[in-house]
Amino acid sequence: MTERRNPFEGVTDLFSELARVRSTGVHGGPEHALTPAERTHASAWVPATDILARGEDLVIRVELAGVDPEDVELSFSHGVLTVSGARPQDASEDGVEFLVRERFYGAFRRTITLPEGTEPDQIHAEFDDGLVEVTVSNGVSPADSTRIALTDKSSGRTSRTVGRG
Repeated sequence: MTERRNPFEGVTDLFSELARVRSTGVHGGPEHALTPAERTHASAWVPATDILARGEDLVIRVELAGVDPEDVELSFSHGVLTVSGARPQDASEDGVEFLVRERFYGAFRRTITLPEGTEPDQIHAEFDDGLVEVTVSNGVSPADSTRIALTDKSSGRTSRTVGRG
């Protein structure tokens, strides 16, 4: 049986972050946020991520301060790398009232679409001091795209950057 790939899979991270902001920002803060048991992908927080080229390798850095490496799961399916897990909430402190609380706890999930043709044996990951670094060997390919002219409807001008890019 063939499994169809969801073309909107990468977009779900944006919706996860918007749902998290809505639940914590609009309703009065983290005390009104969902409990870890209530969290789904739609409400999981999305860790900060950098994607860069190091020579011919594609490097993905995911910031997971306060997360135990044992609580992190990496998977690769249908060209999509998924980093997921959970960050436990700090033990409650008696007599403490948070004035500002910006760190997120509970389930997290980040999906990144890797270059077409990426094979699992090209992917290597390390965890060091709260930072997951995933390296995709030979993951950077020369630009094989064609730039498309963009016309500004208000002025009628067309961009000059047309050609191979």
